[in-house]
Amino acid sequence: MMQLKDLFVKAGERLKESRTRLLAMALSVPAVASAQGLPEVDAPSQGGGQGLIQQMQGYLYDFGIVIGLVLCTVAFLMVGASALASFKEARERETWGKFAVTVIIGVVLIVAVVWLATEAASILQQ
Repeated sequence: MMQLKDLFVKAGERLKESRTRLLAMALSVPAVASAQGLPEVDAPSQGGGQGLIQQMQGYLYDFGIVIGLVLCTVAFLMVGASALASFKEARERETWGKFAVTVIIGVVLIVAVVWLATEAASILQQ
């Protein structure tokens, strides 16, 4: 019974020591950190430096472009996965016509998505 009590006492002492170290580290962080070594924030590609509203619109434009790129990437990956699944099925069942149709429709779909994203970017720019 005495050993268990000693174990809890030692654990409590270690906890107090680690709390003290953590507090000392947390208090020393603001003294070490300064804005001198931080990189500058990039201006948006559209409307930077003309006021807060225009700068926010520029960042929203950049965000819209990134979302369009993500959607194009997702469409490309989905078409690729579908083409791979169709290729596997064509090898097993000898139905190459379905594979060809899947690839042709996939290419048309990717071209349409990229064209729509390009049109949306020009609309966002206005």
